[in-house]
Amino acid sequence: MLEKTSSLRGFAAGPLPVLLAAALWGTTGTAATFAPRAAGALSIGAATMGLGGLLLFALAGRSAWRVLRTAPVGMFACGAASVVVYPLSFYSSMSAAGVAVGTVVTLGSAPVFAALAERVLDGVPLDRRWAVAAAVSILGGFLLVTGQKPVDGGNGAVVGALLGLLAGAAYVGYSWVAGRLMRDGHGSRAVMGAVFGAGALGLLPVLLVTGGPLLGSPSGLVVAGYLAVVPMGLAYVLFGTGLRRTPASVATTLSLLEPVVAALLSVLVVGERLGPQAWCGVALVGAGLVLVALRR
Repeated sequence: MLEKTSSLRGFAAGPLPVLLAAALWGTTGTAATFAPRAAGALSIGAATMGLGGLLLFALAGRSAWRVLRTAPVGMFACGAASVVVYPLSFYSSMSAAGVAVGTVVTLGSAPVFAALAERVLDGVPLDRRWAVAAAVSILGGFLLVTGQKPVDGGNGAVVGALLGLLAGAAYVGYSWVAGRLMRDGHGSRAVMGAVFGAGALGLLPVLLVTGGPLLGSPSGLVVAGYLAVVPMGLAYVLFGTGLRRTPASVATTLSLLEPVVAALLSVLVVGERLGPQAWCGVALVGAGLVLVALRR
């Protein structure tokens, strides 16, 4: 009984907040489709994590400044740069290939990048069950990409997949840096506020240049506000809480709940159509998620 209770507490303290964050992230692509047609992917991405980064920095307060003063410069710069790259490539991926494909490729590739980063940078041995879970999830992502018609009728899926890989690597970049800073003794809210606040400095100029159509309409302001507060502000507070007790490779694999939610919403709300092969891909991604959850 005590062991079971301890396991439940461990799940609630680590994997559960990550899963809740992933579910909120899964709404981003669908929410972005309600932005004005003239609003480009770059402006939506810059608004989401630029404004959201400022919100996280404000929530962290003085503790974020302590992280800025004491964190290793090179590592922190890598994390902030990853914050800049991620939303620009992620939303461009969804714009090119569709919500389902862009999200699945981004999050499906992240566990592989995370395991490689932990292996090379931290010397963490690769886990066999994780390898099986990652392989199943990657296969699912491949089936989803190849089983959906490109958004633009041409090579949109290919371009979107390449951008999704870049976004997946960037996602792992700031996740690994944040986890390392937390293990060095900084609080999760302070770390997330510092890393995303620094990244916002690189994203706000992009928003100023491209954000006119998005911020110049009521619907655009609602979309930008929702993306900055809910799947950015709230979700990353949850993610930071879980990341403090969960390795980056496990957290990024648990985040595969996001593309499953995104794929379902893309069909139910956006009207995208997935064939049998694509649905098999979604099921395999979900199976990989279950394998990782059982491992924990």
